[in-house]
Amino acid sequence: MPLSQARRIMPGLAICLLVAGAAYVVERIQHTLLGSGFLEALVFAIIIGIIVRTVFSDRASWKPGISFSSKTLLEIAIVLLGASISIATIMNAGAILIISVVAIVILSIYGSFAISRLLGLPSRLAVLIACGNSICGNSAIVAVAPIIEADSDEVASALAFTAVLGIAAVLLLPLLYFYAGLGAAQYGALAGLTVYAVPQVLAAAAPAGLVAVQTGTIIKLLRVLMLGPVIFTLGILRGREARRAGKKLSIFSLVPWFIIGFVLVVIIRSCGFIPPDAVQALLTASSALTVVAMAGLGLSVNVRTVASAGGRVILASSISLLLLVVVSYFVVISALHT
Repeated sequence: MPLSQARRIMPGLAICLLVAGAAYVVERIQHTLLGSGFLEALVFAIIIGIIVRTVFSDRASWKPGISFSSKTLLEIAIVLLGASISIATIMNAGAILIISVVAIVILSIYGSFAISRLLGLPSRLAVLIACGNSICGNSAIVAVAPIIEADSDEVASALAFTAVLGIAAVLLLPLLYFYAGLGAAQYGALAGLTVYAVPQVLAAAAPAGLVAVQTGTIIKLLRVLMLGPVIFTLGILRGREARRAGKKLSIFSLVPWFIIGFVLVVIIRSCGFIPPDAVQALLTASSALTVVAMAGLGLSVNVRTVASAGGRVILASSISLLLLVVVSYFVVISALHT
């Protein structure tokens, strides 16, 4: 990077780093006071970033660094996220379980997208909600956003309301275990198929015991593995749309560089070339870069735009999550015995 460009991005990057640091502090306070982490640092980074932008308005000197953080750092984070996926995990799960998870994710994506569009949401926001609900919440949203070229307001809207629903799912889903006659393995599978983040799956499955936690974790990891094929497919579809519009495209236009990097890291991890300790370090770096990127996202959000879409977004997300729970429930009771 040229020195002149580095100087241009430093003010905005510094602000993003400060916001990200504040987000981690708030997350730690949350753990201390509540004994658990209901909201991740990346959500706090968006919230704090929005507050900072509202207080200090839109400063021109910050823009290059904010753009660098929310785009380039996020793309690097997505590449590193590939270290969380191993092809061996897929192969060891068994064909029936894999087919069930794939089918539910695909059905949920299509159903969530259709619901969002029927409620009048823009197509890019509908895709974010669909992928967030169907795959892995926040991680899916931030991974898909640059591929479909979603703007900061759309990403902030999807993340904000998905975070709220994630907490609601953790608190309410155990009621199905206590009152719907599900066995521990069935309930764990249901949690793995419907709850957004891995820590949230652990929290939701815990009331049913160790079997539920283990089952939920395995199925959740299979669901997360769908992120790779989904972002790759979206990249191909985006490239086809551009070609139909008459644009000349290279391979990196058809499939963005960070998707290729993501796939390469998955292959390298699956071949055993990344030691376990290095895997954890890469995932920690990916998480940290994502938080900084979300700080940049929050610093570029227009509060009025997000608020205007709030009602429809929360309704679309809620209906989509309910659809996922209902479909998963019937699959679980049909496929797994108590």
